[in-house]
Amino acid sequence: MEQVITKINDIVWSNWLVGLFLIAGIYFSCRTRFLQIRQVKEMSGLAINRKKSEKGISSFQALSVSLAGRIGTGNIAGVGTAIALGGPGAIFWMWIIAFLGAGTAFVESTLGQLYKVEEDGQYRGGPAYYIEKGLGKKGFGMLFAMATLIAMGLLLPGVQANSIANSMNTAFGLESNIVGLALIAVLGLIIFGGIKRIGVVAELIVPFMGLAYIVMALLIIVFNIDKLPGVVALIFKSAFGAEQAFAGIMGLTVSWGVKRGVYSNEAGRGTGPQSAAAAEANHPAEQGFLQSFSVYIDTLVVCSATAFMILICQTYNVVGPDGAMLVEYLPGVEYGPSFTQLAIDSFVPGFGKSFVAVALFFFAFTSAMASYYIAETNLSYLSKKLFNKEVGKLPLNILRVVLLSTVYFGCIRKAGLAWTLGDIGVGITAWINIIAIFFMTKPALACLHDYEAQRKAGIAREDLTFDPVKLGITGADFWEDRLDKKKNEQVG
Repeated sequence: MEQVITKINDIVWSNWLVGLFLIAGIYFSCRTRFLQIRQVKEMSGLAINRKKSEKGISSFQALSVSLAGRIGTGNIAGVGTAIALGGPGAIFWMWIIAFLGAGTAFVESTLGQLYKVEEDGQYRGGPAYYIEKGLGKKGFGMLFAMATLIAMGLLLPGVQANSIANSMNTAFGLESNIVGLALIAVLGLIIFGGIKRIGVVAELIVPFMGLAYIVMALLIIVFNIDKLPGVVALIFKSAFGAEQAFAGIMGLTVSWGVKRGVYSNEAGRGTGPQSAAAAEANHPAEQGFLQSFSVYIDTLVVCSATAFMILICQTYNVVGPDGAMLVEYLPGVEYGPSFTQLAIDSFVPGFGKSFVAVALFFFAFTSAMASYYIAETNLSYLSKKLFNKEVGKLPLNILRVVLLSTVYFGCIRKAGLAWTLGDIGVGITAWINIIAIFFMTKPALACLHDYEAQRKAGIAREDLTFDPVKLGITGADFWEDRLDKKKNEQVG
């Protein structure tokens, strides 16, 4: 079974998909005139907006839910995996895919907000919705929804659970089955509460856990500042095969950097647009800016912090494609969260293992929450399209039980198998989503230009308006209805 799963992963994650991510990032960055540089001030201003509504979550909560999905095992275990299989140079390619991916994230998340709908008393949206409404391809949208339901309900939650179980075992000697039972008990209480409860929990946990982790990383970097230039040089030299030890694995360096970068920041995967669609916004482009900003926070801040800790403290191994060790600073230690745990432990003896275990618990736990919300959104979409009715309590409860079962089994399965299944989940949704958004660049750019024109004219963010018909955009029924209601209120 493992061999079959590995072969499927090799097909899904061929060099074609790596190239597709890079091409998409370059294309959307150019078409948006590198908004990830031009609009950093606008992004940060939107990030602190806490305005809420009866049917949606605030922009800050949407950012937090998005970061809950992005900041997870990829930032701790994923960075260790990238270094172990691609060498230190893989970090450079994680940076590149994050910078370019910010453009991709803007486009997909703007589309998510543009084509959102109001269902079951709350906002929903994402690739399935914008593929159907924007491209007019209902079958293609249903295909994405089914792929996402499988990925988020069955494949990806096991990665987060496995990392939690491994780190808890390393730090406290806890058995995986005990960790699994405790995890599903706490997670179950939250996901049975719906997106509003997920948004509240993410808003509280994500900023706290991110800040604590960054502070620890900064302390290690500051106290070893003399080593930082050498580490940065190692990353750049290794990225282009100039470091002798890693010259023979340059292809793997690029591949693992892009793969783990995408796993971490999610740009192009179609997951960010789903939390973006749940937000209350005055203009679709708002969420595009916010999701671009979250890519920066995830990879350029959190992943870099992890990488610098590991490389400064030299708590890593690098494995060649034949299984031979190219670098072995930690004989017998499996790659993953252990690299980060031992890095902090070398700085504060006896503290690193437990600190990372707790941090990883929060990181991965909120990622599992985000996975459930995305799965629920796509189940709701499929229920509407297949049965022409809102998703009932029974299907939702089945989804919740399946996801919790996946979390439990993720705790007790092998790390390699868990990561391979997770990679398949990322790949199958990315193929569908990126192909779709290539054909939907025009409405996303129309939103960008309209937003920038209004802001340039001096209109405050809270006073922005959006008229899709005026911009020649069809299928944005939510925004058309909203504008009609405003006009009727003004006439009344």
